[in-house]
Amino acid sequence: MVVNRLDGDFFSQMIYQGGNLLKANAHRVDSLNVFPVPDGDTGTNMNLTFTSGVEELARQSPVRIDQAASALARGLLMGARGNSGVILSQLFRGFEKAVHGKAEIGAKEFADGLKAGVDTAYQAVMKPVEGTILTVAREAAETAVRTARATDNLLAVMEKTYEQAQATLNRTPEILPVLKEVGVVDSGGQGLVYIYEGFLRVLRGEKPTVTEPPESDPAAADLEEMVAQVHMKTEEIHFGYCTEFMIWLKNSTEPNKHPFSEQIFRNRLAQMGDSLLVVSDEELVKVHVHTENPGGVLELAQSYGSLHRIKIENMREQHLNILKEEGRKKADVPQPAKLPYGLIAVASGSGLAEIFRSLGVHRVIEGGQTMNPSTEDFLTAIRELNAEKVIILPNNSNILMAAKQAAELADVPAAVIPTKSIPQGMAALVAFHAGENLEYNEKAMTDAFALVKTGLITHAVRDTKMGDVQIKEADFIGIIDGVIVTSDRELTVCGEAVLRHLLEETTELVTIFYGSEDDKDQAERFAQLIEQLSPDVEIEVLYGGQPLYPFIFAAE
Repeated sequence: MVVNRLDGDFFSQMIYQGGNLLKANAHRVDSLNVFPVPDGDTGTNMNLTFTSGVEELARQSPVRIDQAASALARGLLMGARGNSGVILSQLFRGFEKAVHGKAEIGAKEFADGLKAGVDTAYQAVMKPVEGTILTVAREAAETAVRTARATDNLLAVMEKTYEQAQATLNRTPEILPVLKEVGVVDSGGQGLVYIYEGFLRVLRGEKPTVTEPPESDPAAADLEEMVAQVHMKTEEIHFGYCTEFMIWLKNSTEPNKHPFSEQIFRNRLAQMGDSLLVVSDEELVKVHVHTENPGGVLELAQSYGSLHRIKIENMREQHLNILKEEGRKKADVPQPAKLPYGLIAVASGSGLAEIFRSLGVHRVIEGGQTMNPSTEDFLTAIRELNAEKVIILPNNSNILMAAKQAAELADVPAAVIPTKSIPQGMAALVAFHAGENLEYNEKAMTDAFALVKTGLITHAVRDTKMGDVQIKEADFIGIIDGVIVTSDRELTVCGEAVLRHLLEETTELVTIFYGSEDDKDQAERFAQLIEQLSPDVEIEVLYGGQPLYPFIFAAE
Protein backbone atom coordinates (compact mmCIF):
# COMPACT_ATOMS: atom_id res chain seq x y z
CA MET A 1 0.00 0.00 0.00
CA VAL A 2 1.28 3.46 -0.93
CA VAL A 3 0.30 6.64 0.92
CA ASN A 4 1.83 9.80 -0.51
CA ARG A 5 -0.15 12.66 1.06
CA LEU A 6 -1.48 13.37 4.52
CA ASP A 7 -4.29 15.89 5.07
CA GLY A 8 -6.11 16.96 8.22
CA ASP A 9 -8.72 14.23 8.13
CA PHE A 10 -6.21 11.42 7.57
CA PHE A 11 -3.95 12.79 10.30
CA SER A 12 -6.94 12.99 12.67
CA GLN A 13 -7.67 9.30 12.07
CA MET A 14 -4.07 8.50 13.00
CA ILE A 15 -4.38 10.51 16.20
CA TYR A 16 -7.68 8.83 17.14
CA GLN A 17 -6.20 5.37 16.72
CA GLY A 18 -3.04 6.32 18.60
CA GLY A 19 -5.25 7.56 21.42
CA ASN A 20 -7.29 4.35 21.37
CA LEU A 21 -4.20 2.17 21.80
CA LEU A 22 -2.72 4.40 24.51
CA LYS A 23 -5.98 4.38 26.45
CA ALA A 24 -6.35 0.60 26.15
CA ASN A 25 -2.81 0.09 27.49
CA ALA A 26 -2.59 2.94 30.03
CA HIS A 27 -2.66 0.49 32.95
CA ARG A 28 0.30 -1.44 31.52
CA VAL A 29 2.25 1.79 31.07
CA ASP A 30 1.48 2.68 34.69
CA SER A 31 2.85 -0.69 35.79
CA LEU A 32 6.24 0.13 34.25
CA ASN A 33 6.87 2.84 36.85
CA VAL A 34 10.39 2.36 38.22
CA PHE A 35 9.33 2.81 41.84
CA PRO A 36 7.07 -0.01 43.10
CA VAL A 37 4.69 2.50 44.67
CA PRO A 38 0.87 2.44 44.36
CA ASP A 39 0.68 5.67 42.37
CA GLY A 40 2.68 4.97 39.22
CA ASP A 41 0.80 7.22 36.81
CA THR A 42 2.76 7.71 33.58
CA GLY A 43 0.12 5.88 31.55
CA THR A 44 -2.70 7.75 33.25
CA ASN A 45 -1.01 11.11 32.66
CA MET A 46 -0.22 10.39 29.02
CA ASN A 47 -3.73 9.07 28.40
CA LEU A 48 -5.45 12.09 29.99
CA THR A 49 -3.10 14.43 28.12
CA PHE A 50 -3.66 12.76 24.77
CA THR A 51 -7.41 12.54 25.36
CA SER A 52 -7.47 16.32 25.79
CA GLY A 53 -5.77 16.67 22.41
CA VAL A 54 -8.12 14.17 20.77
CA GLU A 55 -11.18 16.00 22.09
CA GLU A 56 -9.95 19.34 20.79
CA LEU A 57 -9.16 17.79 17.44
CA ALA A 58 -12.59 16.12 17.21
CA ARG A 59 -14.35 19.39 18.01
CA GLN A 60 -12.62 21.09 15.07
CA SER A 61 -12.93 18.33 12.41
CA PRO A 62 -10.15 20.04 10.39
CA VAL A 63 -9.54 19.37 6.71
CA ARG A 64 -6.03 20.87 6.50
CA ILE A 65 -3.03 19.26 8.17
CA ASP A 66 -1.93 22.53 9.77
CA GLN A 67 -5.38 23.04 11.30
CA ALA A 68 -5.39 19.50 12.65
CA ALA A 69 -1.91 19.82 14.11
CA SER A 70 -2.82 23.17 15.67
CA ALA A 71 -5.97 21.80 17.32
CA LEU A 72 -4.12 18.76 18.62
CA ALA A 73 -1.22 20.81 19.98
CA ARG A 74 -3.59 23.23 21.72
CA GLY A 75 -5.51 20.41 23.38
CA LEU A 76 -2.34 18.62 24.46
CA LEU A 77 -0.81 21.81 25.80
CA MET A 78 -3.77 22.67 28.01
CA GLY A 79 -4.39 19.09 29.12
CA ALA A 80 -0.76 18.17 29.81
CA ARG A 81 -0.35 16.28 33.11
CA GLY A 82 2.87 15.06 34.64
CA ASN A 83 6.29 15.28 33.05
CA SER A 84 5.43 12.57 30.51
CA GLY A 85 2.31 14.47 29.45
CA VAL A 86 4.21 17.74 29.07
CA ILE A 87 6.90 16.07 26.96
CA LEU A 88 4.19 14.47 24.82
CA SER A 89 2.57 17.88 24.31
CA GLN A 90 5.91 19.37 23.27
CA LEU A 91 6.52 16.63 20.70
CA PHE A 92 3.33 17.61 18.87
CA ARG A 93 3.83 21.31 19.50
CA GLY A 94 7.02 21.11 17.47
CA PHE A 95 5.22 19.08 14.80
CA GLU A 96 2.60 21.81 14.55
CA LYS A 97 5.24 24.47 13.94
CA ALA A 98 6.83 22.36 11.20
CA VAL A 99 3.59 21.94 9.21
CA HIS A 100 2.34 25.50 9.68
CA GLY A 101 0.79 26.90 6.51
CA LYS A 102 0.42 23.52 4.80
CA ALA A 103 -2.89 21.99 3.67
CA GLU A 104 -1.30 18.56 3.31
CA ILE A 105 2.14 17.04 3.63
CA GLY A 106 4.19 14.20 2.22
CA ALA A 107 6.64 11.76 3.74
CA LYS A 108 9.51 14.24 4.01
CA GLU A 109 7.40 16.90 5.73
CA PHE A 110 5.97 14.30 8.11
CA ALA A 111 9.45 13.10 9.07
CA ASP A 112 10.67 16.69 9.46
CA GLY A 113 7.67 17.34 11.71
CA LEU A 114 8.61 14.43 13.99
CA LYS A 115 12.17 15.75 14.16
CA ALA A 116 10.95 19.28 14.96
CA GLY A 117 8.84 17.82 17.76
CA VAL A 118 11.87 16.13 19.25
CA ASP A 119 13.87 19.36 19.13
CA THR A 120 11.06 21.22 20.89
CA ALA A 121 10.72 18.55 23.58
CA TYR A 122 14.45 18.51 24.33
CA GLN A 123 14.42 22.29 24.70
CA ALA A 124 11.54 22.07 27.16
CA VAL A 125 13.41 19.73 29.51
CA MET A 126 16.04 21.40 31.66
CA LYS A 127 18.19 18.28 32.04
CA PRO A 128 17.22 15.70 29.38
CA VAL A 129 17.76 12.11 30.48
CA GLU A 130 18.55 9.50 27.85
CA GLY A 131 16.83 6.14 28.03
CA THR A 132 13.45 7.82 28.33
CA ILE A 133 10.62 8.89 26.01
CA LEU A 134 13.00 11.54 24.65
CA THR A 135 15.43 8.92 23.37
CA VAL A 136 12.64 6.84 21.84
CA ALA A 137 11.21 9.89 20.07
CA ARG A 138 14.61 11.13 18.90
CA GLU A 139 15.87 7.87 17.39
CA ALA A 140 12.50 7.19 15.78
CA ALA A 141 12.44 10.68 14.23
CA GLU A 142 16.01 10.31 12.95
CA THR A 143 15.00 7.05 11.29
CA ALA A 144 11.96 8.75 9.77
CA VAL A 145 14.12 11.49 8.27
CA ARG A 146 16.57 8.96 6.77
CA THR A 147 13.77 6.80 5.37
CA ALA A 148 11.97 9.79 3.84
CA ARG A 149 15.09 10.58 1.81
CA ALA A 150 14.68 7.25 0.03
CA THR A 151 10.89 7.02 -0.38
CA ASP A 152 7.82 9.21 -0.70
CA ASN A 153 5.61 6.51 0.82
CA LEU A 154 4.32 7.62 4.23
CA LEU A 155 3.47 4.04 5.13
CA ALA A 156 7.06 2.94 4.58
CA VAL A 157 8.33 5.87 6.65
CA MET A 158 5.95 5.09 9.50
CA GLU A 159 6.83 1.38 9.44
CA LYS A 160 10.51 2.18 9.90
CA THR A 161 9.69 4.85 12.48
CA TYR A 162 7.64 2.41 14.56
CA GLU A 163 10.24 -0.34 14.25
CA GLN A 164 12.95 2.03 15.48
CA ALA A 165 10.77 3.30 18.33
CA GLN A 166 10.16 -0.28 19.48
CA ALA A 167 13.85 -1.16 19.14
CA THR A 168 14.93 1.91 21.10
CA LEU A 169 12.32 1.18 23.77
CA ASN A 170 13.75 -2.32 24.16
CA ARG A 171 17.22 -0.75 24.59
CA THR A 172 16.20 1.75 27.26
CA PRO A 173 17.25 -0.58 30.12
CA GLU A 174 20.76 -0.63 28.66
CA ILE A 175 20.83 3.17 28.40
CA LEU A 176 19.30 3.96 31.82
CA PRO A 177 20.68 1.61 34.50
CA VAL A 178 17.78 2.01 36.91
CA LEU A 179 15.43 0.49 34.31
CA LYS A 180 17.67 -2.55 34.00
CA GLU A 181 17.93 -2.84 37.75
CA VAL A 182 14.17 -3.17 38.20
CA GLY A 183 13.56 -5.06 34.95
CA VAL A 184 11.33 -2.65 33.00
CA VAL A 185 11.48 -0.52 29.86
CA ASP A 186 10.81 3.21 30.03
CA SER A 187 7.13 3.86 30.70
CA GLY A 188 6.89 7.11 28.73
CA GLY A 189 8.66 5.54 25.78
CA GLN A 190 6.20 2.65 25.88
CA GLY A 191 3.30 5.11 25.79
CA LEU A 192 4.75 6.79 22.70
CA VAL A 193 5.24 3.43 20.98
CA TYR A 194 1.52 2.70 21.44
CA ILE A 195 0.69 6.03 19.80
CA TYR A 196 3.01 5.29 16.86
CA GLU A 197 1.47 1.84 16.52
CA GLY A 198 -1.91 3.54 16.13
CA PHE A 199 -0.47 5.77 13.40
CA LEU A 200 0.84 2.74 11.56
CA ARG A 201 -2.46 0.85 11.77
CA VAL A 202 -4.34 3.70 10.10
CA LEU A 203 -1.74 4.06 7.34
CA ARG A 204 -2.18 0.34 6.69
CA GLY A 205 -5.91 0.87 6.22
CA GLU A 206 -7.36 0.19 9.66
CA LYS A 207 -10.10 2.54 10.81
CA PRO A 208 -10.23 3.83 14.39
CA THR A 209 -12.99 2.33 16.52
CA VAL A 210 -14.05 5.80 17.72
CA THR A 211 -13.81 8.86 15.51
CA GLU A 212 -16.90 10.81 16.51
CA PRO A 213 -16.43 14.13 18.30
CA PRO A 214 -16.93 13.79 22.07
CA GLU A 215 -19.89 15.29 23.87
CA SER A 216 -19.36 18.93 24.70
CA ASP A 217 -18.61 19.51 28.36
CA PRO A 218 -21.64 21.20 29.93
CA ALA A 219 -19.56 22.28 32.91
CA ALA A 220 -17.55 24.62 30.71
CA ALA A 221 -20.73 26.32 29.54
CA ASP A 222 -22.58 26.61 32.87
CA LEU A 223 -21.48 30.10 33.81
CA GLU A 224 -21.53 31.38 30.24
CA GLU A 225 -25.08 30.08 29.83
CA MET A 226 -26.25 31.85 32.97
CA VAL A 227 -24.61 35.09 31.93
CA ALA A 228 -26.47 34.83 28.63
CA GLN A 229 -29.70 34.35 30.55
CA VAL A 230 -29.42 37.23 33.00
CA HIS A 231 -33.10 37.99 32.45
CA MET A 232 -34.30 34.58 33.56
CA LYS A 233 -35.77 34.12 37.04
CA THR A 234 -33.75 32.27 39.64
CA GLU A 235 -36.76 30.11 40.55
CA GLU A 236 -36.83 28.83 36.96
CA ILE A 237 -33.66 26.78 37.61
CA HIS A 238 -35.07 23.26 38.09
CA PHE A 239 -31.87 21.47 39.11
CA GLY A 240 -29.99 23.86 41.32
CA TYR A 241 -26.70 22.16 42.21
CA CYS A 242 -23.89 21.81 39.69
CA THR A 243 -22.11 18.68 40.90
CA GLU A 244 -18.71 17.56 39.64
CA PHE A 245 -16.40 14.84 40.89
CA MET A 246 -14.16 11.96 39.95
CA ILE A 247 -14.49 8.31 40.94
CA TRP A 248 -11.28 6.36 41.32
CA LEU A 249 -12.01 2.82 40.21
CA LYS A 250 -8.38 1.80 40.53
CA ASN A 251 -6.71 2.18 43.96
CA SER A 252 -10.14 2.84 45.47
CA THR A 253 -10.31 3.12 49.25
CA GLU A 254 -13.91 1.84 49.32
CA PRO A 255 -13.95 -1.74 50.68
CA ASN A 256 -17.27 -2.90 49.17
CA LYS A 257 -17.38 -1.23 45.78
CA HIS A 258 -19.61 -2.55 43.00
CA PRO A 259 -18.42 -3.40 39.47
CA PHE A 260 -18.70 -0.26 37.35
CA SER A 261 -20.98 -0.08 34.30
CA GLU A 262 -20.95 3.30 32.58
CA GLN A 263 -24.33 2.71 30.92
CA ILE A 264 -26.10 1.70 34.15
CA PHE A 265 -24.48 4.57 36.06
CA ARG A 266 -25.36 7.07 33.33
CA ASN A 267 -28.99 5.89 33.24
CA ARG A 268 -29.40 6.23 37.00
CA LEU A 269 -27.87 9.71 37.00
CA ALA A 270 -30.17 10.76 34.15
CA GLN A 271 -33.09 10.16 36.50
CA MET A 272 -31.55 12.48 39.10
CA GLY A 273 -30.84 15.58 37.01
CA ASP A 274 -29.78 16.99 33.65
CA SER A 275 -26.71 18.47 31.87
CA LEU A 276 -25.13 15.08 32.38
CA LEU A 277 -21.58 14.19 31.35
CA VAL A 278 -19.90 10.89 32.19
CA VAL A 279 -16.41 10.14 30.85
CA SER A 280 -14.67 6.96 32.01
CA ASP A 281 -11.79 4.61 31.44
CA GLU A 282 -10.51 1.62 33.40
CA GLU A 283 -9.15 3.77 36.21
CA LEU A 284 -11.39 6.76 36.75
CA VAL A 285 -14.75 8.31 35.96
CA LYS A 286 -15.32 12.04 35.48
CA VAL A 287 -18.86 13.19 36.23
CA HIS A 288 -20.80 16.42 35.77
CA VAL A 289 -24.53 16.71 36.52
CA HIS A 290 -27.10 19.30 37.56
CA THR A 291 -29.25 17.88 40.33
CA GLU A 292 -31.45 18.73 43.29
CA ASN A 293 -29.92 15.93 45.33
CA PRO A 294 -26.10 16.06 45.21
CA GLY A 295 -25.89 13.85 48.29
CA GLY A 296 -27.80 11.09 46.53
CA VAL A 297 -25.57 11.42 43.46
CA LEU A 298 -22.42 11.12 45.59
CA GLU A 299 -23.84 8.17 47.53
CA LEU A 300 -24.52 6.36 44.26
CA ALA A 301 -21.05 7.19 42.92
CA GLN A 302 -19.33 6.04 46.12
CA SER A 303 -20.71 2.55 45.61
CA TYR A 304 -18.33 2.20 42.65
CA GLY A 305 -15.12 3.66 44.12
CA SER A 306 -13.55 6.47 46.12
CA LEU A 307 -14.57 10.07 45.38
CA HIS A 308 -12.13 12.88 44.58
CA ARG A 309 -12.19 16.47 43.33
CA ILE A 310 -15.74 16.97 44.56
CA LYS A 311 -17.21 20.35 43.65
CA ILE A 312 -20.81 21.30 44.36
CA GLU A 313 -22.01 24.77 43.44
CA ASN A 314 -25.39 26.33 44.13
CA MET A 315 -26.42 27.61 40.70
CA ARG A 316 -29.31 29.62 42.09
CA GLU A 317 -26.85 31.49 44.27
CA GLN A 318 -24.52 31.88 41.29
CA HIS A 319 -27.38 33.26 39.25
CA LEU A 320 -28.25 35.79 41.95
CA ASN A 321 -24.60 36.84 42.08
CA ILE A 322 -24.56 37.25 38.31
CA LEU A 323 -27.62 39.47 38.51
CA LYS A 324 -25.96 41.50 41.26
CA GLU A 325 -22.77 41.74 39.20
CA GLU A 326 -24.74 42.98 36.23
CA GLY A 327 -26.30 45.58 38.48
CA ARG A 328 -22.91 46.70 39.73
CA LYS A 329 -21.59 46.99 36.19
CA LYS A 330 -24.54 49.12 35.23
CA ALA A 331 -23.91 51.27 38.27
CA ASP A 332 -20.30 51.56 37.15
CA VAL A 333 -18.99 50.23 40.44
CA PRO A 334 -15.20 49.62 40.23
CA GLN A 335 -13.98 46.02 40.28
CA PRO A 336 -12.07 44.64 43.29
CA ALA A 337 -8.39 45.50 43.32
CA LYS A 338 -5.95 42.84 42.30
CA LEU A 339 -3.98 40.93 44.91
CA PRO A 340 -0.30 41.97 44.95
CA TYR A 341 0.62 38.28 45.08
CA GLY A 342 -1.31 35.08 44.39
CA LEU A 343 0.07 31.93 45.99
CA ILE A 344 -0.86 28.53 44.52
CA ALA A 345 0.09 25.17 46.04
CA VAL A 346 -0.64 21.59 45.02
CA ALA A 347 -1.67 19.14 47.75
CA SER A 348 -3.87 16.10 48.23
CA GLY A 349 -5.58 15.77 51.59
CA SER A 350 -7.88 18.09 53.51
CA GLY A 351 -5.44 18.51 56.38
CA LEU A 352 -2.53 19.46 54.12
CA ALA A 353 -4.75 21.88 52.19
CA GLU A 354 -5.79 23.60 55.41
CA ILE A 355 -2.17 23.91 56.55
CA PHE A 356 -1.21 25.51 53.25
CA ARG A 357 -4.07 27.99 53.58
CA SER A 358 -2.94 28.85 57.10
CA LEU A 359 0.50 29.64 55.64
CA GLY A 360 -1.02 32.16 53.24
CA VAL A 361 -1.78 30.12 50.13
CA HIS A 362 -4.74 31.56 48.23
CA ARG A 363 -5.53 28.53 46.06
CA VAL A 364 -4.83 24.85 46.77
CA ILE A 365 -5.09 22.65 43.69
CA GLU A 366 -5.93 19.07 44.56
CA GLY A 367 -3.24 16.74 43.32
CA GLY A 368 0.21 15.48 44.10
CA GLN A 369 1.45 11.91 44.08
CA THR A 370 -1.78 10.97 42.27
CA MET A 371 -3.96 12.82 39.76
CA ASN A 372 -1.39 15.40 38.66
CA PRO A 373 -3.06 18.71 37.75
CA SER A 374 -2.92 19.82 34.13
CA THR A 375 -1.51 22.97 32.62
CA GLU A 376 -5.08 24.23 32.26
CA ASP A 377 -5.77 23.58 35.96
CA PHE A 378 -2.92 25.92 36.84
CA LEU A 379 -3.98 28.56 34.31
CA THR A 380 -7.54 28.50 35.64
CA ALA A 381 -6.28 29.03 39.18
CA ILE A 382 -4.05 31.90 38.04
CA ARG A 383 -6.94 33.63 36.25
CA GLU A 384 -9.34 33.21 39.16
CA LEU A 385 -6.86 34.65 41.67
CA ASN A 386 -6.88 38.05 40.00
CA ALA A 387 -3.33 38.75 41.19
CA GLU A 388 -0.61 41.03 39.86
CA LYS A 389 1.96 38.24 40.12
CA VAL A 390 1.81 34.57 41.03
CA ILE A 391 3.96 32.00 42.79
CA ILE A 392 3.31 28.28 42.23
CA LEU A 393 4.43 25.48 44.56
CA PRO A 394 4.04 22.16 42.69
CA ASN A 395 5.29 20.06 45.64
CA ASN A 396 6.00 17.09 43.41
CA SER A 397 8.67 16.50 40.77
CA ASN A 398 6.12 15.08 38.33
CA ILE A 399 4.07 18.31 38.44
CA LEU A 400 6.97 20.68 37.90
CA MET A 401 6.88 20.76 34.08
CA ALA A 402 3.13 21.38 33.88
CA ALA A 403 3.47 24.20 36.41
CA LYS A 404 6.31 25.78 34.43
CA GLN A 405 4.35 25.45 31.21
CA ALA A 406 1.42 27.26 32.84
CA ALA A 407 3.71 30.00 34.16
CA GLU A 408 4.99 30.62 30.63
CA LEU A 409 1.44 30.86 29.28
CA ALA A 410 0.05 33.03 32.09
CA ASP A 411 -0.83 36.64 31.31
CA VAL A 412 0.75 37.85 34.58
CA PRO A 413 4.32 37.35 35.86
CA ALA A 414 4.55 33.91 37.46
CA ALA A 415 7.33 32.00 39.17
CA VAL A 416 7.49 28.29 39.92
CA ILE A 417 9.35 27.31 43.06
CA PRO A 418 10.63 23.79 42.20
CA THR A 419 9.41 22.09 45.36
CA LYS A 420 9.26 18.30 45.10
CA SER A 421 7.46 17.47 48.33
CA ILE A 422 4.85 18.82 50.73
CA PRO A 423 7.44 19.67 53.42
CA GLN A 424 9.52 21.58 50.88
CA GLY A 425 6.48 23.60 49.86
CA MET A 426 5.71 24.53 53.46
CA ALA A 427 9.31 25.50 54.15
CA ALA A 428 9.33 27.70 51.05
CA LEU A 429 6.22 29.56 52.23
CA VAL A 430 7.90 30.52 55.49
CA ALA A 431 10.50 32.42 53.44
CA PHE A 432 7.91 34.33 51.39
CA HIS A 433 7.87 38.13 51.84
CA ALA A 434 4.86 39.97 50.42
CA GLY A 435 6.76 43.25 50.25
CA GLU A 436 9.55 41.93 48.04
CA ASN A 437 9.63 41.47 44.28
CA LEU A 438 9.14 38.20 42.42
CA GLU A 439 12.86 37.58 41.81
CA TYR A 440 13.70 38.03 45.50
CA ASN A 441 10.97 35.64 46.63
CA GLU A 442 11.88 33.06 44.02
CA LYS A 443 15.45 32.90 45.33
CA ALA A 444 14.56 33.10 49.02
CA MET A 445 11.90 30.41 48.81
CA THR A 446 14.13 28.12 46.73
CA ASP A 447 16.99 28.52 49.22
CA ALA A 448 14.62 27.79 52.13
CA PHE A 449 13.15 24.53 50.87
CA ALA A 450 16.62 23.16 50.08
CA LEU A 451 17.20 22.84 53.84
CA VAL A 452 14.35 20.35 54.30
CA LYS A 453 14.57 16.55 54.08
CA THR A 454 11.41 14.59 53.27
CA GLY A 455 10.58 11.03 54.30
CA LEU A 456 7.63 9.04 52.94
CA ILE A 457 6.12 5.70 53.87
CA THR A 458 3.93 3.75 51.48
CA HIS A 459 3.55 0.13 50.39
CA ALA A 460 5.07 -1.79 47.49
CA VAL A 461 2.90 -2.94 44.60
CA ARG A 462 5.37 -5.49 43.22
CA ASP A 463 8.54 -7.42 44.00
CA THR A 464 11.72 -5.62 42.96
CA LYS A 465 15.15 -4.48 44.08
CA MET A 466 16.27 -0.86 44.33
CA GLY A 467 19.97 -0.51 45.04
CA ASP A 468 20.65 -2.62 48.12
CA VAL A 469 16.99 -2.72 49.17
CA GLN A 470 15.13 -5.95 48.43
CA ILE A 471 11.38 -5.27 48.17
CA LYS A 472 8.45 -7.66 48.32
CA GLU A 473 4.92 -6.86 47.20
CA ALA A 474 2.83 -5.41 50.08
CA ASP A 475 5.95 -4.46 52.06
CA PHE A 476 6.09 -1.03 53.62
CA ILE A 477 8.78 1.01 51.90
CA GLY A 478 10.53 4.14 53.14
CA ILE A 479 11.60 6.87 50.73
CA ILE A 480 13.84 9.84 51.54
CA ASP A 481 14.08 12.66 49.01
CA GLY A 482 13.15 10.33 46.16
CA VAL A 483 15.38 7.39 47.14
CA ILE A 484 14.03 4.13 48.59
CA VAL A 485 16.10 3.46 51.72
CA THR A 486 14.23 0.63 53.44
CA SER A 487 11.53 -2.01 53.13
CA ASP A 488 9.88 -4.18 55.75
CA ARG A 489 6.69 -6.10 56.47
CA GLU A 490 6.27 -4.14 59.71
CA LEU A 491 5.24 -0.49 59.59
CA THR A 492 7.03 0.36 62.84
CA VAL A 493 10.32 -1.14 61.65
CA CYS A 494 10.08 0.69 58.33
CA GLY A 495 9.25 4.00 60.02
CA GLU A 496 12.10 3.70 62.49
CA ALA A 497 14.57 3.09 59.67
CA VAL A 498 13.31 6.17 57.81
CA LEU A 499 13.62 8.33 60.92
CA ARG A 500 17.15 7.12 61.61
CA HIS A 501 18.10 8.14 58.07
CA LEU A 502 16.39 11.52 58.44
CA LEU A 503 17.70 12.60 61.82
CA GLU A 504 21.02 14.42 61.82
CA GLU A 505 23.00 16.31 64.45
CA THR A 506 21.75 19.59 62.99
CA THR A 507 18.06 18.56 62.90
CA GLU A 508 15.98 20.97 64.97
CA LEU A 509 12.39 20.12 64.01
CA VAL A 510 10.59 17.02 62.74
CA THR A 511 6.98 17.23 61.58
CA ILE A 512 4.86 14.10 61.15
CA PHE A 513 1.85 14.29 58.82
CA TYR A 514 -0.48 11.32 59.17
CA GLY A 515 -2.93 10.31 56.45
CA SER A 516 -6.01 9.18 58.39
CA GLU A 517 -7.37 9.22 61.93
CA ASP A 518 -6.52 5.52 62.16
CA ASP A 519 -2.86 6.47 61.78
CA LYS A 520 -2.83 9.01 64.63
CA ASP A 521 -1.74 6.59 67.37
CA GLN A 522 1.12 5.29 65.23
CA ALA A 523 2.16 8.89 64.52
CA GLU A 524 2.38 9.51 68.28
CA ARG A 525 4.52 6.38 68.66
CA PHE A 526 6.85 7.69 65.95
CA ALA A 527 7.03 10.97 67.89
CA GLN A 528 8.05 9.07 71.02
CA LEU A 529 10.73 7.27 69.03
CA ILE A 530 12.14 10.59 67.83
CA GLU A 531 12.31 11.79 71.43
CA GLN A 532 14.38 8.72 72.29
CA LEU A 533 16.69 9.08 69.29
CA SER A 534 17.12 12.88 69.46
CA PRO A 535 15.86 14.33 72.78
CA ASP A 536 16.54 17.94 71.75
CA VAL A 537 14.53 17.85 68.54
CA GLU A 538 11.20 19.66 68.49
CA ILE A 539 8.31 17.48 67.21
CA GLU A 540 4.97 18.32 65.61
CA VAL A 541 2.25 15.80 64.77
CA LEU A 542 -0.34 17.04 62.28
CA TYR A 543 -3.25 15.57 60.37
CA GLY A 544 -2.62 15.64 56.62
CA GLY A 545 -5.30 13.41 55.13
CA GLN A 546 -3.01 12.46 52.21
CA PRO A 547 -3.90 9.26 50.30
CA LEU A 548 -1.58 6.27 49.71
CA TYR A 549 1.22 7.65 51.89
CA PRO A 550 0.13 7.11 55.52
CA PHE A 551 3.08 9.10 56.88
CA ILE A 552 5.11 12.05 55.63
CA PHE A 553 8.10 13.16 57.72
CA ALA A 554 9.75 16.58 57.41
CA ALA A 555 13.17 17.18 58.99
CA GLU A 556 14.54 20.70 59.25
